[in-house]
Amino acid sequence: MPVPKLNPSQFDEYLFGSWKPTVSGFYERFHIERIENYKAHLTLPVLPHRRSVYFFIFVTKGLAVRSKGLTRYEVGPDTLFCLAADQITSLEAISDDVEGFYCHFRPELFQHAQLPADIEQAFPFFSITADQPLITVPEPERFYTLLDIMLAERLRNEPGRGRLLALYLTAFLTEVSHLSQARPSGTPTAAALLTRRYKLLLSERIYEKNTVGELADMLGISANHLNKSVKATTGKSAHELLEDMRILEAKVLLKQTNLPVADIAFKLGGLDPSDFARFFKAKTGLSPKAYRNLPE
Repeated sequence: MPVPKLNPSQFDEYLFGSWKPTVSGFYERFHIERIENYKAHLTLPVLPHRRSVYFFIFVTKGLAVRSKGLTRYEVGPDTLFCLAADQITSLEAISDDVEGFYCHFRPELFQHAQLPADIEQAFPFFSITADQPLITVPEPERFYTLLDIMLAERLRNEPGRGRLLALYLTAFLTEVSHLSQARPSGTPTAAALLTRRYKLLLSERIYEKNTVGELADMLGISANHLNKSVKATTGKSAHELLEDMRILEAKVLLKQTNLPVADIAFKLGGLDPSDFARFFKAKTGLSPKAYRNLPE
């Protein structure tokens, strides 16, 4: 079974329930909206899920708390949070005064000459391997201008203007790219680099590899060395991160598919359903069935 992903229409229901936002005819390929126009219709927290689109939020006031995989981020004023398609994310909280922009898009939007063909190569802050999806904007006014132009274009909802939107979005993301390349960054330790590779491997192979030893073999190191590096970087053992990723994937499968719990248990480590249920409840405080029945 393919990894489940929500397309824009599906995650509208996931985010807002019965309320439907006003969208354009090219909603599946591109959308932009003010965050404050969505705020009143959100039921928080928004549980972990995968989307089929790239997206970013740009907070101009207040605070949003989002996740990328196993890592939690606080997105403050004049800060971007960028996420590629297919990555697990959640929205834990937003402040009452939050303002800003939300934008999603598909790579097909850029299918024009002289525009980037590979989004993650052109804009590496979207990459799954990017360890810092937050980008602070020191002089935000020019970014506000580009976002306001894209919002005005979206509201016009005129067919045949996709190329123009792609050009504006490319200009915006190119400006962001210059910022991300210019920001100072320390040299990561060998342990931090190894932990980053391990997290990436977890996200890619969680359905295939069941033990830390198997994953360590793929990295060409011993399980003991991997565990020491992960512990030094995160404060958790390599096995704890493996369990955290299993729980995260289980949450997505429980909410985004109708798979029986027994099938989910088998997919995530070949576990016995009763063992999986105990493991899930120990980690989350809820049974798999209770989690599946949580309101979205």
